[in-house]
Amino acid sequence: MEDDCGASSTSPFLTESLELAMEVEHENSRPSFFSCAFDSQNGGRRFSAESHLASGSLKRVLLSLDPSPNDYEENTVELFGFPWVTEMALVESCGFLFGLLRQQIYRLESLVQMSSSDFGQAAHLHSEAENIRQQCLKFLHYVKVFVFRYLEPPKVENDRVLHPYEELEAQLPSVLVEELHALTVHVGHLCELPSNVLAAFTIQNQAKVFPPSWHLLHLHLDINWLVLEVLHVLGEKLKRQVVYANHFINLTGENLTNISLFEKHSGNLISDLIRLAINKYTKVRPSEALTSSHYSCTCIKELWILLIQLLDHRNKGSNTECFWSLVNTTLKNIFEQPSTSESVSGFDTVQCKDPLSFSWWMMSHLAPLYQFDRNGNLNEKKQKESNWKFVEELLKKSTDAQAGVLEEHLRMHLQCCLTLCSFWDLNLSVVTILWDYYSKNLNSCFTVPWLGLKDLANISKTSLSMLELVKRCCYEQQVPSLFNSSNSYFIFLSILARIMKEENNGVHPWKQIKGRIYSKFHRKRMQELTEVGLQNFFSLFLVLAIIVETEDIVSRVLDLLDFLTPSSITTARRALIWRGHFAFLLIYVEKNKDISALAEKVSNAFREKAKEFLVTKNDHTQRQNLWTLLSTYIDGVQEVFETSCYLSLSEEKLLNDGFTMVLPACRGAELSMVLNFLQVVLARLRSVHERVSQGPQLGNTAPDAQLPLVAKEHHLAVASALWRNFFPYLKSQRMSQTPPSPQLADTAAGFTLLALDMPSKALSDLQPQPVLSMMRLFGWDDMVWPQLVSRYLSHLIENSSLCEAFSSMGYTSYEALTVRSWFRCVLQMFLDQPSGALAKTDAERTVGKAYMEQLTEMTRLIFKLSEVENILLKANVGQSVFKQDPKSALVQFIKAVGRTYSGLQTLPEKSAMVAKTLEYLGDVLKYVKPYLKAKGPPEGLQLTYWIIGCLVKFCAPILATSKAQQLLFRIVDCLLLPHSVLQQDKELPVALLSAIQESLPLYLQGLSFICCQSQTQGAYLNQLLGSIIRHYFGRFLPSSPTVAGAGQHPLLAALGSSITAPQLLRLRRTTLHVLRENYLQFKGHAPPPRLASVLAFILEVLQRTQSIELCDIDLVLPAVLKCLLLVNELQVKKTSTDIVQYMVEGCQTGSEGEHATQLTSVFRQFIQDYTAVYDHRVFSILETVAVLDQTLVTSLIPTITQSLKDSEHKQGLGRNAAQREAYKRLLSHLAEAGQNEIQKLENETDQ
Repeated sequence: MEDDCGASSTSPFLTESLELAMEVEHENSRPSFFSCAFDSQNGGRRFSAESHLASGSLKRVLLSLDPSPNDYEENTVELFGFPWVTEMALVESCGFLFGLLRQQIYRLESLVQMSSSDFGQAAHLHSEAENIRQQCLKFLHYVKVFVFRYLEPPKVENDRVLHPYEELEAQLPSVLVEELHALTVHVGHLCELPSNVLAAFTIQNQAKVFPPSWHLLHLHLDINWLVLEVLHVLGEKLKRQVVYANHFINLTGENLTNISLFEKHSGNLISDLIRLAINKYTKVRPSEALTSSHYSCTCIKELWILLIQLLDHRNKGSNTECFWSLVNTTLKNIFEQPSTSESVSGFDTVQCKDPLSFSWWMMSHLAPLYQFDRNGNLNEKKQKESNWKFVEELLKKSTDAQAGVLEEHLRMHLQCCLTLCSFWDLNLSVVTILWDYYSKNLNSCFTVPWLGLKDLANISKTSLSMLELVKRCCYEQQVPSLFNSSNSYFIFLSILARIMKEENNGVHPWKQIKGRIYSKFHRKRMQELTEVGLQNFFSLFLVLAIIVETEDIVSRVLDLLDFLTPSSITTARRALIWRGHFAFLLIYVEKNKDISALAEKVSNAFREKAKEFLVTKNDHTQRQNLWTLLSTYIDGVQEVFETSCYLSLSEEKLLNDGFTMVLPACRGAELSMVLNFLQVVLARLRSVHERVSQGPQLGNTAPDAQLPLVAKEHHLAVASALWRNFFPYLKSQRMSQTPPSPQLADTAAGFTLLALDMPSKALSDLQPQPVLSMMRLFGWDDMVWPQLVSRYLSHLIENSSLCEAFSSMGYTSYEALTVRSWFRCVLQMFLDQPSGALAKTDAERTVGKAYMEQLTEMTRLIFKLSEVENILLKANVGQSVFKQDPKSALVQFIKAVGRTYSGLQTLPEKSAMVAKTLEYLGDVLKYVKPYLKAKGPPEGLQLTYWIIGCLVKFCAPILATSKAQQLLFRIVDCLLLPHSVLQQDKELPVALLSAIQESLPLYLQGLSFICCQSQTQGAYLNQLLGSIIRHYFGRFLPSSPTVAGAGQHPLLAALGSSITAPQLLRLRRTTLHVLRENYLQFKGHAPPPRLASVLAFILEVLQRTQSIELCDIDLVLPAVLKCLLLVNELQVKKTSTDIVQYMVEGCQTGSEGEHATQLTSVFRQFIQDYTAVYDHRVFSILETVAVLDQTLVTSLIPTITQSLKDSEHKQGLGRNAAQREAYKRLLSHLAEAGQNEIQKLENETDQ
């Protein structure tokens, strides 16, 4: 029997049959069954090993092999607990056995009612239910095996009398059909099972303990499937003869055969499965359609695959319906079902809220099941049967205007269609149907209201975004995500793109479809397109241009756009058209096609709009509309340059003279955008040119390897266009009335580097050394805004190629001039601030902060210059200096220059250092002239006086040289002794006076050093120093010593700082000389003004210096003694007494001879001048001095006595008793010498 079956197998399956037979020869097969209780992670299996697919059961049935070759081989078989003769049981007891089967089903249904939540009870029920199910399965598999092995086809017999068994055996096929029919009636429809049984689909129990409902549900699946298998095996065994159910026909009069039962049951089963899917679809949102499957568990999925395999297998050998035909019939019933159907037949009563969407959903999830083979393995290369005819009908319903399908549903339908396109062969009818719909609705937005803002009609803002949007349609996408990311029109474009990529029997589909597409666009239709319609128009042709004939598509698009009437094109539509042009340009660039023709068309339009923009001054609306177009063009050109690999496709055509008209008319943000664009183009050109100049990579033999050689000519053309159309405006803005934008500096730096890379294309007025000319224009010109200079140089200082270029020119001043610019940038950091006391706005603070950050960066770079590093190294200044703020860093550099000069030994070195320093400084007074002229802002004046004061102090040795003295004299004239200062009666501005007060010590100390060093101009410098002290001493002197801040006089600060002894002496002598001549002179007996403050100042000097010099005695003591004598003001007397005390005591600790002699001389002169008139006061003063220095007064006794006698003689009245008594009181304090002198005076009296 088995040999006969094997011989009857069709030849295509012979090898497969033999392999399968070898596989099962050594395995103990067990009845296959549906089960979702398996670990899908184990081995990557998609179905249980015991499933009808994975076990090979289906494959054996389809190959007409023994369904269970290792089972039922014993003489007896146990069925439902009873032994039966294997080869006779079904013949003799067919009805009885099927009755037992129904009893077991009933038992299992009873267990479902007994289901308990108790775990112990649940385990028992699981075991019992599983046992019942296994018995049922064993019987049904036995039936299938019995039919295959033991059922004989009917023979043509003579009229001999048959044995009773033979009669039963002959009737078995008919009886079996009747019993299988009865069994299907008994179990009923799957979808009609009780809800508690159907709920078992969702059970996920990892413990493998399932309730009876789960077993009952899966038993129903097994029965439904095994009935089909048995009927199929029966038909194959009987060589496809029709078996009539005679007894059933006689009883009911209805026709029943094995074929009709198979067809009816398979139809019912598909209907049941679809009904179950409908119940699941009620919970599926349109956006989740592709991610929500139609089966509740893998067993349903397996059953669908089994039906596909079996029905399509039977369809190949007979005229029976294939799988898709049965599904289509069932789904059509849904469409045709009236809403008030009263039919009670199983599926006719199904209600589906959206049968069209449901049908799409089913199609999209059933089609992938064709990828599974007979073993349940995924085989993506497996040939798949399509169902396009039915899908075309669905598409027509979806796009039927009268049906009014919502956008959200249409998106879902087309998502499903796109999914089907990936599984099935090419079908142009799909594109035709969809295009007929969308060609009529191009002006629609295709939005879903409930998606909110993210789904509003979105016109692409740039050409690149427009292109990227359609590119997504041309490449593989995550189809489930399209619902939210694309509208239905773009999903249609994805379908179009996918179909256009395939060939149909050697004919490209574009040739078959382009006539239909082009024919929809005519003059009237083009003029009807709204902005959204134009967007959709471009999206369509961009997709086609990417995939098929680019030049043909673009040419046709340009022709179609010519249908538009210029006067009817709004600004928004024209901007969209320009973006569309650039999107096509980007496609040209990506496909490495020359863009000159298309570029000239759009650039000419740009030139015309640029002219209008230039002459539009006051019409804000018109200007804004024009800028919308111009900015669209600029964005498009930038995207082309950024996309082009070699810039060898005539990109220079896009940089026409329209920009020479746009730039002068730009304001604020407009100019910023153009300059940013220009920077991108410059950087891109330089980058590509550098890459091309390096030549093709080693070993590159590709056709494009020679392309870079051609590209260089285009690079020169682009560079020429940039210099010609952009640079003149840039040059004109470097000396604008207001600080230029940072982008101007960035762009200028870009042009400088371009001049370095391609010098030949720079403008003629920059030749022959364009890099040097650029640096002079933007980096070293003292008239250019410091904000521009600092940012410009920061881009270039570290550029090694630039340094090498200057070295090759032999231009050695590169670094010195750069340092000079840094000097100026720091000094002029407050140049653009208002000079008034108004509070700064937030914008001004932001600008100031940005400039400070820029200066800090420039400072960091300056300190990396080789010359600067060398100076810092010689001065032992750490590199951490540049981390300070720029002002402090500049002071540190000035100190380093002074130290470096002081450390030099030879005259040539010193001379060279002086020259280099002067080169660093430049016309430093010119930098600060704006502050001085405007007398503000206060920060600028403070900075000016402080920085230049540091220069005078720390670079004093350099300024003392003949080369630099002229600069020193100018500093004094401009900063310290301008005309306004010389007018003592004129008040100076507060800000200016404050700046001078804080910085004057620096100048005084530096000048005192220079006075000591200078040999040629010493007298003049001393005169300058005295003049400065004379003019500023009184300005900063308080009206009385008690006024707060009296101790902050800048002269005190200068004298109190740590300076060398010669400097201190020079400054002290000059100061005291000025005070004596200008502030301690009595007018008759009237004391000078602010005498107390002057004396307090002198006292402060003596206290701070803590030493007495000869100049103090010569210049100050006579005047102080005179104040003691003539002024009765308490404060003056006290301060004068303190001064005398400091001087007397200072002379005691100082050099003994010289100071004491000078002190004695001053007191002797004082006695001689004033004793005759002010004897009592003189003696009182001397009494005070005697307390301090008795020896000093003792040495003066002869002078005092002589003065006394001269006074008496002059009076001519003889001896003056009162004077003598006063003198004796003085002498009484002078010990023995005083007593001796008293005795002499008394002796004279006695005579």
